[in-house]
Amino acid sequence: MKFSPISPNLLFIYNPLCFHSLPPPLHYCYSTAAMSRHFLLLSFLFLLPLLALAANESEVQTLSTNTKSSPEFFNPKLPLSPLSSSKKFEGSSNLINLRYHMGPVLSSTPIKIYLIWYGRWPNPQKLLIKDFLLSISSTAGRHNPRTNPTVSDWWRTVSLYTDQTGANVSRTILIAGEYTDHLYSHGKALTRLSVQQVIATAVKSAPFPVDHKNGIYLILTADDVTMQDFCRAVCGFHYFTFPSMVGYTLPYAWIGNSAKQCPEVCSYPFAVPGYMGGGGPGSLKPPNGDVGVDGMISVIAHELAELSTNPLVNAWYAGEDPTAPTEIGDLCEGLYGSGGGGGYIGQVMKDKSGRTYNMNGRRGRKFLVQWLWSPELKACAGPNALD
Repeated sequence: MKFSPISPNLLFIYNPLCFHSLPPPLHYCYSTAAMSRHFLLLSFLFLLPLLALAANESEVQTLSTNTKSSPEFFNPKLPLSPLSSSKKFEGSSNLINLRYHMGPVLSSTPIKIYLIWYGRWPNPQKLLIKDFLLSISSTAGRHNPRTNPTVSDWWRTVSLYTDQTGANVSRTILIAGEYTDHLYSHGKALTRLSVQQVIATAVKSAPFPVDHKNGIYLILTADDVTMQDFCRAVCGFHYFTFPSMVGYTLPYAWIGNSAKQCPEVCSYPFAVPGYMGGGGPGSLKPPNGDVGVDGMISVIAHELAELSTNPLVNAWYAGEDPTAPTEIGDLCEGLYGSGGGGGYIGQVMKDKSGRTYNMNGRRGRKFLVQWLWSPELKACAGPNALD
């Protein structure tokens, strides 16, 4: 288990996991009660200021506050995401057997992304998503302390994965084409099969190409489009198309905008269920002011990382069932910084406007994106890690 690099005393005072632990066994409580009165008195005097500090702290526990020009670091306590199963401290475990199953990864440079905008998408939302994707291979902020950590640094974890020839996942991303279906040609209620028909419609319309060698297709649905199992079991998914439906085997991912349907599920942690600890929209301020799209970007990142390391569902995953693989994003769902786990997203940053983020992108953008499983560390990793 990987512990926080914060000193033990600070870990006790500030690390939320210390207050989230199970109570000690009864025999421990009884043996403590048997201690001398003198020792109990000293212990009480020592703990009194700490208890006062804990009583005065708000639910969001500030670790350090810098000047207005620097971000504030904090580790907010939030209810677990309804779809998250991660309860481990920063997700680290020697028991997780993430294995390579001899399939391809996206090692060709560049990785060509073909965007399919399904429904009505305002241009500012499109630009925000494209800025994130183009930040993956951007070199503008690398090695610059003022812009670190970056989205490009986050993608480095993905690039550690290799295929059987030793070729790494590419670090270069290119938006190679866009297609907009603002008429909802396949309706506003999609299924896992009908979404492939959306892809087929797109690739049949010139000049949107069929790129089955180093292309991937992202289908992004507007906030008024429903999807089979959306909000109930998935916020996004990836797979590959069937030749019988599209004519080719093409890796793809679908992600929906949950703003009007279930922001408390799929835009976590910018919204949490109202019945959980006084949640609701605005629990954390999104970095770009759009709860739906800011939450969607982390899901896009999740699916893109898994699509790159497991495009045909026969490369990198844990478990023995390829129809339900546990992939590098699944292992770290709900973790965004050091000290995360058990309902804590981990230490992240907050700018002077109160916007929450953990990495920087191109054109001054900020994003809050979940961590990924590192094959080197055997733990969840991100560019904003304390160690």
